[in-house]
Amino acid sequence: MSTSVKQTKHPYIAFDRKIRGGDPVIAGTGIRVLDIAIRYEIMGMLPEDIIVAFPHITLSQVHDALSFYYENKHEIDKKWKDAIKSTEALRKLYPSVLEKKIGKIKNIHR
Repeated sequence: MSTSVKQTKHPYIAFDRKIRGGDPVIAGTGIRVLDIAIRYEIMGMLPEDIIVAFPHITLSQVHDALSFYYENKHEIDKKWKDAIKSTEALRKLYPSVLEKKIGKIKNIHR
């Protein structure tokens, strides 16, 4: 017996190379799916808290962004981790002027 997986459509998610380099965003905004996922997963914000932080989006848009994130978690997380590694490499080449003045800044990504 074979089972088929139904692909969920995401009416609130858009892709445009001119907006955030083609990363998935909430349609009509520049808010990336990753921005919503970070607030929910890492910062511990509830969807209701997220719409307070971004009053121009709806609860349905937040839930759709989270649904899209979980369906594509591996790819989105990999891209985010690669961006962090790239940023760390650049930080080694170009040290922060602010850190020279006030000392080392805590790395929140570890």
